[in-house]
Amino acid sequence: MFTLPASATARRRQRKSSGKIIIIIGIILIVLALLRRDSGAVISPLPESPQPTNAPELPVKAGKKNRNPLELENSIRQAVGNAWKNYSVVVEDMNSSFTVSIDGMVMHRAASVNKVPILAALYVLSERGETDLNRVITLQAGDIQNYGTGSIRYDSPGSTYSVKTLAKLMIQKSDNTAAYILAQYIVGQQRLKKMVSDFGLVQTDMDENTTSNADMAKLFRKIYRNELTNQAYSGEMLAFLKDSDFEDRLPGKLPPGTTIYHKIGTEVGNIHDVGIVETPDGAFYIGVLTSDVTDETQATELIAMISRLVYDFML
Repeated sequence: MFTLPASATARRRQRKSSGKIIIIIGIILIVLALLRRDSGAVISPLPESPQPTNAPELPVKAGKKNRNPLELENSIRQAVGNAWKNYSVVVEDMNSSFTVSIDGMVMHRAASVNKVPILAALYVLSERGETDLNRVITLQAGDIQNYGTGSIRYDSPGSTYSVKTLAKLMIQKSDNTAAYILAQYIVGQQRLKKMVSDFGLVQTDMDENTTSNADMAKLFRKIYRNELTNQAYSGEMLAFLKDSDFEDRLPGKLPPGTTIYHKIGTEVGNIHDVGIVETPDGAFYIGVLTSDVTDETQATELIAMISRLVYDFML
């Protein structure tokens, strides 16, 4: 039998191996070419991001009708007539850009309306861990503010209250002694003034007890939208503002069951009420501040009339 030399056999095997390698490489190249050709047909599941555009202005509407701010302003002015010379009415929708402002930047004597900034500051401090709402305070004789509204002034020195109870009484009963204790000892006057500034209330002076409707609208909006504290703390503040002993002004002529979070203010010549009203279509801020009022009963009735006028318009 004829037998190839060892060297020839090795060369033959080498040629066979080289041929196999060439075939494999060829197959790989064909597959890659096919994949490259088909790749153009593949669509990414994430389309390219569109170029940014300016966000559209929130629609100015409520329910089934468009709203004209000038129409509401004229209706309010007509309702007031000659009854008041110095007053401010502000209406701001919580869900759109709709706003009516009659002298919203004019400063008025705040009276008890300025208890709302004290409440807000207290809850901000509590959320920061800088005060304890459950801390118990003992009433001292020098703390009693023996004027105006509230029930604590009739209590004996030595009576005790939690900080949260004082906050509740300050809002629900407009208790002056509760407000004094919270502002003086719990929040502190200097810190309170700084926090009022931090809230963006540029026309609110706690020393002079003045504010503007624009500032109160801003503060109520921040509370309502949980912009100052977490939702739980905002909910507590709103619960106090909802359960008021003084329901004859803004709530006076609203439909039964209407939810309103508000705070009144009363001094000689000043009859106020400010707050947020909820409707089936959303919510809106309404504030009425007055100065130089000579007839408190008439002013109370007129505030209630304006509130109902605005409520019906906003539906």
